[in-house]
Amino acid sequence: MIRILHSVSNMDRAGIETMLMNYYRNIDKRKIQFDFLCNKKKPGAYDDEIRSLGGNIYHSPGLNPLKFFKYEHFMQQLFNNNPDIKIMHSHNGELAYQSLRAAYKYGIKTRICHAHNTKMELNLKKPLKMVYKTQLKKVANYYWGCGVDAIRFYFGNNIIKQKDFFVLNNAIDVDRFIFNENKRNELREKYNLKDKYVIGNVGRFSKQKNHIFLLHLFKEILRDKPKSILMLIGDGELIEKMKQKAIQLKINESVMFMGNINNVNEMYQVMDVFILPSIFEGLPVVGIEAQASGLKCIMSDVITKEVNITNNVEYLNLRKDSIEIWKRTILNYENYKRRNMKQEIENAGYSIKVEAKKLEKRYMNIIIN
Repeated sequence: MIRILHSVSNMDRAGIETMLMNYYRNIDKRKIQFDFLCNKKKPGAYDDEIRSLGGNIYHSPGLNPLKFFKYEHFMQQLFNNNPDIKIMHSHNGELAYQSLRAAYKYGIKTRICHAHNTKMELNLKKPLKMVYKTQLKKVANYYWGCGVDAIRFYFGNNIIKQKDFFVLNNAIDVDRFIFNENKRNELREKYNLKDKYVIGNVGRFSKQKNHIFLLHLFKEILRDKPKSILMLIGDGELIEKMKQKAIQLKINESVMFMGNINNVNEMYQVMDVFILPSIFEGLPVVGIEAQASGLKCIMSDVITKEVNITNNVEYLNLRKDSIEIWKRTILNYENYKRRNMKQEIENAGYSIKVEAKKLEKRYMNIIIN
């Protein structure tokens, strides 16, 4: 058996982590085991499941430049104590440099840098991230990503031209998301939504996901259709601020803040339309899930066209004067008829049962070669 160490933030219900768990549940754990290097101390929603599947969770000192040497020492001890770790697979954006550098330094021969975004988040770490980004190809020797656009952003056009990369699809357990009219009716009655037009969004409450735009947009939708509901699934550093914003906009009674829940697949059944006005994305897992459930998806035009695997995605821009266009488009799908999208999702290469076997084979081939 080989062990693969995945470097993440922490194993909560977010896009990267959900994708990893989809693969972890479906790989042959007699051949491959996943371990997780979490760079935040807080526990994650998936921790218990990971341990039940045989995985280990290690908590690093964090990806803070002030803790750089402490982090290096931690990684040295981790690799020395766990010689069965054969692959370092890092999902930390530009900050992946730290785990990959340590892996390079301490003799891990296979070092995968996995691109998940198409833009750099603007925060105090940006100058450091810009430097780290230039060094990624020096410490990684495999260049993976959720899509070609993300790979191009992190590794440049030459990697694309040379075809020296691998796209790992953000695959899902398709059967869990397929539209079911009876389940939809049951859940809408349970949540008292029978006569409501439910606009859904799934995502971490961060600046990237653009919830502020979403709330202002929903205020305008309510003017035209008072029986609308905005369902927001997820958690994050801005959730309390967004709850206060909803109160300020006087729309709070029509906004459902669901938090981190373990039945997101069922909540897609409840929705009438799915919207994702992110400022930037890689290839959002939630976009695949929403399409699998047969929803019409309205996304910002900065999101890669690679996510549109069913032709059920419509792209709109985020200009300040675009709220009216978003509103009209969303209300236009009030009577949209959903259908079973299983075949389309599988044909596009997003069935986890198929893609997990491909990933297994790729990992094994890397080790053998």
